[in-house]
Amino acid sequence: MSRVAKKPISLPKGVECQVKSDAITVKGPKGSLSIAAMSDVEVAVDGGAIKLSAKQPDSVKLAGTARALLNNMVIGVSEGFSRKLELVGVGFRAALQGKDLNLTLGFSHPVVFKAPEGITITVPAQTEILIAGADKQQVGEVAAKIRGFRPPEPYKGKGVRYSGEQITLKEAKKA
Repeated sequence: MSRVAKKPISLPKGVECQVKSDAITVKGPKGSLSIAAMSDVEVAVDGGAIKLSAKQPDSVKLAGTARALLNNMVIGVSEGFSRKLELVGVGFRAALQGKDLNLTLGFSHPVVFKAPEGITITVPAQTEILIAGADKQQVGEVAAKIRGFRPPEPYKGKGVRYSGEQITLKEAKKA
């Protein structure tokens, strides 16, 4: 069996897991997340831990994937996930207008991004954006969409980048 699937997931205080025939729901202080039940994976909640096992030898990989998804759900509803973006460039800035993110990225018009349900966007500085939420996949997707408005270009490095992202700059054409 998969080594990943063998390891049980411990439930922190305030987090509950309900296993039904059609879905698995995890509830905690940061919200509630659910995933469709997988037919080849058996999920059992014993005390303060979730244990997974494959029903057939072929579904071992699926059990490891299900364990990783459930672990991300438990971490999300207890601690939450966040992603930080940086704006690099002259005149590039971000501002919040209610729940909408207003970006000035060097275009002839401002870019307005509406935050989806379950995602909180904060702007601690004009050149920083902090995206937070309980669903790891949704936080990453929103960060990628915002970065996609103006990805870092390879000559000067201007654009929207993840915090700590290394941009390999190209050398300019020589005469």
